[in-house]
Amino acid sequence: MSGGVARAFKLEKGEFVPVAWSFAYFFCLLCGYYILRPLRDEMGIQGGVDALAWVFSATFILMLAVVPAFGWAVARFSRRGVVVASYGFFVVNLLVFFLLLRAEIEPTWTARAFFVWVSVFNLFVISLFWSVMNDMFDQAQALRLFGLIAAGGSLGAIAGPGLTTLLVERVGPVNLLPLSAALLIIAVVCALQVMQRAGSQTGAAPNARVRSESVWAGATHVARSPYLLGICVFIVFYSALSTFLYFEQARIVENAFDSSAQRTQVFAAMDLATNTLTLALQFFATARLVAWLGLPVALAMIPVAVAAGFGALGLAPTLAVLVVFQVVRRAGNYAITKPARETLFSVVSTEDKYKAKNFIDTVVYRGGDAASGWLFTGLSAIGLGLSALAFAAVPLATLWALFGIMLGRARHARERGQDDQETTTQIHRGGI
Repeated sequence: MSGGVARAFKLEKGEFVPVAWSFAYFFCLLCGYYILRPLRDEMGIQGGVDALAWVFSATFILMLAVVPAFGWAVARFSRRGVVVASYGFFVVNLLVFFLLLRAEIEPTWTARAFFVWVSVFNLFVISLFWSVMNDMFDQAQALRLFGLIAAGGSLGAIAGPGLTTLLVERVGPVNLLPLSAALLIIAVVCALQVMQRAGSQTGAAPNARVRSESVWAGATHVARSPYLLGICVFIVFYSALSTFLYFEQARIVENAFDSSAQRTQVFAAMDLATNTLTLALQFFATARLVAWLGLPVALAMIPVAVAAGFGALGLAPTLAVLVVFQVVRRAGNYAITKPARETLFSVVSTEDKYKAKNFIDTVVYRGGDAASGWLFTGLSAIGLGLSALAFAAVPLATLWALFGIMLGRARHARERGQDDQETTTQIHRGGI
């Protein structure tokens, strides 16, 4: 690797190979997911927009069942074992759905179950990915490298809908499920390489176990930590506003098109536009923006844009405004808010990186989805239209931005506290 490439991507000695494997890991993960996503969104509309709140609630209930199982696995398997078992479980699920859909066994209920399953799958596999990243790279590396690593996911998120668009008419949507499963298997291979190579650099042991207190230890740890509770609030704001926009998107797209194929094409086109913009931002702007603006401002940027977007949608609830707003919001989240948010976990314990983080990224996230879904449905039932609902989201987005600034400052305070503690320990040991 040339010195110019290393300088351009802020890579230090010994980092290229583990970063390359991490890049490939996230590429395969999101490529597989984005093969499934357009089909999931169309199934949501086919099931009825008015029933989406029920589907979101079913997703949350499934989370409540899955989280204890994940905690049980974390307590009994090594880090390597957790990765292999978790992703292997989802591969088997994909193949079961493939067989059910091919055989047309209860297609309506299978489609609804698939929508719920993809929503759970997405959160767990990506949360586990970032847990591995936070465990294999230290705090300083996280700030420098996570934007670049996230770009691998953006490339996969471009390739996934691209493959769906190219192949769906030739092989049919159901026959894309084994392709997604194959990509997930490759992601496991990449994850094992990351744990082996990055672990040798940082001292993290891929075969080490994460100590467990109970299957709900993640929730217990969150309840005991004001810092982790703050991350929960930030996630709830994000989840609630995303759900409001998703419901508005479903209504607008449903009214704009009669054809299922057209709706699927619109969703795939939005994915392509979003992920292309995300990739450009991640390669050329993410690391520089976070370093230049600082973490508090980086966490507040997209919430401010979301407030403006909901204001625009309130003034003109049209397909064009929706598409622009959704693309900008999602690209900004993936390129700026998500990498910045993940660095919040670089100052917590290894156990919290797996258990508390996965509890936040799954139960808290989907709980916010379910609650805000019913809130949207209730507000619609009392007569609020799309414009009024969009305007109602503006103050929530403003509060989200203010909370992002506060949380970024809290992260810096914890980092300084850790540095002070390490320095004191070194003095006592005679290291300084």
